Amino acid sequence: METKRVVVNPDGTFTSAYDEAVQLLKAGEVVAFPTETVYGLGGVATSDAAVAKIYEAKGRPSDNPLIVHIGTIEEIDRYVIDVNDKAKKCMDAFWPGPLTVICKVKPNVLSEKVTAGLDTVGLRMPSHPVSLQLLRHLGEPVAAPSANRSGKPSPTEGIHVEEDLAARIPMIVDGGATGIGVESTVIDCTLDIPTILRPGGVTKEMLEAVIGEVHQPTHLEQKEGAPKAPGMKYTHYAPNAPVYMIEKDEEKIQSAIQALHKENKKVALLAPENYACEQADYFFSFGQDTQEEMALHLYHALRACDATDADIVLATATTTDGVGSAIMNRLEKSAGGNWYK
Repeated sequence: METKRVVVNPDGTFTSAYDEAVQLLKAGEVVAFPTETVYGLGGVATSDAAVAKIYEAKGRPSDNPLIVHIGTIEEIDRYVIDVNDKAKKCMDAFWPGPLTVICKVKPNVLSEKVTAGLDTVGLRMPSHPVSLQLLRHLGEPVAAPSANRSGKPSPTEGIHVEEDLAARIPMIVDGGATGIGVESTVIDCTLDIPTILRPGGVTKEMLEAVIGEVHQPTHLEQKEGAPKAPGMKYTHYAPNAPVYMIEKDEEKIQSAIQALHKENKKVALLAPENYACEQADYFFSFGQDTQEEMALHLYHALRACDATDADIVLATATTTDGVGSAIMNRLEKSAGGNWYK
């Protein structure tokens, strides 16, 4: 299969590329497109055949549910039922935007492959002009996980999608670099206390300001039971070389690199710009020393490691305040929970 990458204006200005993408989606094919978080790999969520192609292209386990993307608020009642007040408040406050809301799925509408056999589904309305243009032009729900091979770092540029999925999908709508850099927050509003299943750009603090108490389980708590949202069960976001988290401490970083060099290991260091270390064989910057910069550069830096012959990747950790919880969630999964000692 030949993969066509079509560059479009990030502001969503309509071009014939949208017609082409819509025709492919209506024909049961999959198309990659940008959201404000990462690039998604979309297929019409009511089609078993289309959803199967998503799993096939990604090499994704079929018990890992998919998020359904919609383009207008009026579509909600077509796909979910019993939407409670807290779910509605979340949608009103954060849509369009990087928040996925878990609701009870409407029976016999969406493909069962989307929900992985669960009675719930995650709905989201992205705010990226390109994804909104595509969804509104299509007028159907689109199941769309990140557009990468399963387990690899998520794509934040069209070229990343091409690197992972060339010859596996027919089309990439390239709208430039994404804005946030980590996937959407997923909140389960079917529980008595709304619970964050995956942290992201919409933080616990932001949610609590709108709906009151919100629970955010630990990494170990999330591993128990069937996953209700993407990213809860399997190792994700990992480059080829093993990743280890390390404290953001210059002496500890230098000491670790020296010790690894004695073992004849080449080291890639991922850290904020001001923690660059000449001893590292490779250095990839998280940008300035802020969580927003780190979130934006995280996947790009992890992907860059695969173009090196590094034997090990050291990635500096951050606090779990605000969007830091999303960053640490992704780093822990990339590193399999391992810290350098």
